[in-house]
Amino acid sequence: MAQAGDNTVTDAAGIAAAAGRAARSGPPPVHLWNPPFCGDLDMEIRADGTWFYNGTPIGRPAMVRLFASILKREGDAYFLVTPVEKVGIRVIDAPFVAVDADIGDQISFVTNVGDRVTAGPDHAIEVRGTLDAPRPYVHIRRGLWALIDRKTFYRLADAAMPAESGRMEVHSGGTVFPLEI
Repeated sequence: MAQAGDNTVTDAAGIAAAAGRAARSGPPPVHLWNPPFCGDLDMEIRADGTWFYNGTPIGRPAMVRLFASILKREGDAYFLVTPVEKVGIRVIDAPFVAVDADIGDQISFVTNVGDRVTAGPDHAIEVRGTLDAPRPYVHIRRGLWALIDRKTFYRLADAAMPAESGRMEVHSGGTVFPLEI
């Protein structure tokens, strides 16, 4: 639990209830919310996309999707936000994992929390890391990225074409994305 300055106590259940109320009318507009910071919550998103609360995996996929819907990034920090409170959480790598893709003239990804995006100007594909350990990502929303899982990246690499420079690249949404560092 996190203790706020005004002696209110915030926990995952309270955040989930507030998010559920806010989400009834569609995706929560977290980009419009700037509530006061209430402290850090013992919540972590591991590199494999597993969400933990108080050291225990969150086993309910609907709860994970609800928390993912109110996730906000500010600089290098991540928060769960509602219209009235903001709590910090830890993200080890990226908050989401792209677990599948439809690869054709467009490349559409689906994440472990059910987000669907088509690669293009607003949903870039980036390869970070080193030549020995490349880490591919796709932008999901408002500064939140998904690590592209290994099987999906191999499928992207298989669909890639060589550019004039010799680098391998894929095309989607009128945008070219190099698959090399």
